[in-house]
Amino acid sequence: MSVLLYWFGIKLYTLFVKVAALFNAKAKLFVQGRKDLQQHIHYNLVDERRRRIWMHCASLGEFEQGRPVLEKLRRQYPDYAFVLTFFSPSGYEMRKNYSGADYVFYLPLDTPYNTREFLASVKPSLAVFVKYDLWYFYLSGMAQQNIPLLLVSAIFRNEQPFFKWYGKLHRSMLHMFTHIFVQDHASVRLLNKIGLYDVTVAGDTRFDRVAEVVLNAKPIAEITRFCKDSKVIVAGSTWPADEQLLKQVAGKLPKDWKIIIAPHEVHTAHIKQLAELFQGEAVLWSNFKEYYDQRILIVDTIGLLIRLYQHADITYIGGGFNSSGIHNVLEAAVYGKPVFHGPTYHKFKEARDLNEKGAAIAVNDAEKMLQQILAWETDRIGYNAACVTAKNYVSANTGATATILNYVAGKELLSKV
Repeated sequence: MSVLLYWFGIKLYTLFVKVAALFNAKAKLFVQGRKDLQQHIHYNLVDERRRRIWMHCASLGEFEQGRPVLEKLRRQYPDYAFVLTFFSPSGYEMRKNYSGADYVFYLPLDTPYNTREFLASVKPSLAVFVKYDLWYFYLSGMAQQNIPLLLVSAIFRNEQPFFKWYGKLHRSMLHMFTHIFVQDHASVRLLNKIGLYDVTVAGDTRFDRVAEVVLNAKPIAEITRFCKDSKVIVAGSTWPADEQLLKQVAGKLPKDWKIIIAPHEVHTAHIKQLAELFQGEAVLWSNFKEYYDQRILIVDTIGLLIRLYQHADITYIGGGFNSSGIHNVLEAAVYGKPVFHGPTYHKFKEARDLNEKGAAIAVNDAEKMLQQILAWETDRIGYNAACVTAKNYVSANTGATATILNYVAGKELLSKV
């Protein structure tokens, strides 16, 4: 009965998205991207003679998490073709031209028919799912075909359906994986309670990703010019509530401070709203040639954020006033930068860890953030300690990708040809 209800839920979701597509741009992309999708996948792969490795990610964040695994697999198994799928338009539209995969597709909605067609076209020798974007029919289809199936960078909490009385279907999906790589020992204990023992604590592959990026990160000349001799706050992935807080902070900071804001949404309406919030003080990245000495730089493009943090003295990570929580704190911490963020962060282990170690600070209002910044102005030992702690935390937690690759090689899940 639970499988029938799940299938019915997929049908309802499909109908809901089609209706939403009439009014919502993201839903429209979701629907348009899946038009004739099975045919598109089939014709792209019909002449592919190499064996294939398939990685699935929910969206952009999960892609960045899975990316180091995909790229290391590609280097270690260069004779395989790599297929990358996304559920969300925000992932697919950003990475549809990603050169690290041979094929990038939307994932067809999870139905028995779509599963049969997709697996017949892709024919994966290995499937890797990132974190917990799990789909029953795809997982059961692969289990029936004995396709090795890995879940990587997963993290589990007691309140998730897997561990509730109503979570039988969710638990069955976890049992379909060949092996599960989790971020912490608490996840192992939870999985053990539901009879899952093919589990390894590997850590979070995002540590490997940010550590690799920082090795090759070069300063951005225009940002260096903007910063000059000023102290700088780089605020990344901000939402309106974050931006209101930053407006209050900016009004009370000493004049030798500047703020760079890279908002989560860079569509025209939000950039206009943000420019009006800082009217007279801000310059847009796209108009940087018109820069005259404004204190606020609004980055109205995507793709620069992880490089921006290297120019910061202080960082702010957005999303902490939303129910979904903060964005990626590791992209800032890897450079040895103290992190501020809003109060909603407890779902994220790395944020909890950094707060406990004093390298990140949760703030409910501008006053608390301002007081800490001004305290660090005089307490340089305390500031430097926070910087070192942030950087050391990231470096101490790398290695998850190597653990996963060693498992693949040790179990001979793929053959070198």
